[in-house]
Amino acid sequence: MVVGIGAGDPEHLTLQAAAAIGRAGVFFEIDKGIADLAALRATLLARHARPDHRVVTAPEVPRERDPADYPAEVAAWQAARARAYAAMITEQLPAGAVGAFLVWGDPALYDGTLRLLQGVADRTDPPLRVVSIPGISSVQALAAAHGLILNRVGEPVLVTTGRRLAERGMPPDVPDVVVMLDGRTAFADLPDTDLDIYWGAYLGTPRQLLVAGDLRAVADEIVATRAAARAEAGWIMDTYLLRRRGAAEPAE
Repeated sequence: MVVGIGAGDPEHLTLQAAAAIGRAGVFFEIDKGIADLAALRATLLARHARPDHRVVTAPEVPRERDPADYPAEVAAWQAARARAYAAMITEQLPAGAVGAFLVWGDPALYDGTLRLLQGVADRTDPPLRVVSIPGISSVQALAAAHGLILNRVGEPVLVTTGRRLAERGMPPDVPDVVVMLDGRTAFADLPDTDLDIYWGAYLGTPRQLLVAGDLRAVADEIVATRAAARAEAGWIMDTYLLRRRGAAEPAE
């Protein structure tokens, strides 16, 4: 099973996810070296897992964050991750047992675990059955924290990455853009003067940070806040919504 465990608050766990954790006997983890994340996983297992559960951990696969050939680097990293998953499952999951990966947010949104496990499952004999349990994503947590409705009436919402935003800018035909995985703070370089930003980091955790306002007015504040928080914690996960002002909503 691939179980979405939410953006950071233990209360984000759905009843379905809690029941799934209770069915699993073995939990597989990649150690990212982040104590806060490990502590949250441990809290969830202490609350919901069987007393006889086991945790199998593999070290994180190193990767270059700003390579010359980004697609090739990601493909190589994913292949190495898949090999690590296959080794853990083959060596540590008894026949007929239920194993689980606990993933942040929702398994269907910017998380590659399902894709990699399906590749592993296709090569096992008998084939593994991979089940996805949805979770509360950072996108949902961001909207709730700011009291937002992500879409305007009859309008689309685009979910993209910081790398894509840096390369292509704010789409002229999409009034609302959610940006994830933006280690470059691409929003700070946008030339647009009609954007509001709703930013959040460590959503749902005691470290949660929120900033909102005219992008041009608060961009430097977000960059500084982000840098200071990352230096203090040693890690950061943040998400934001860019909203174009003046986009009229059609009558219902």
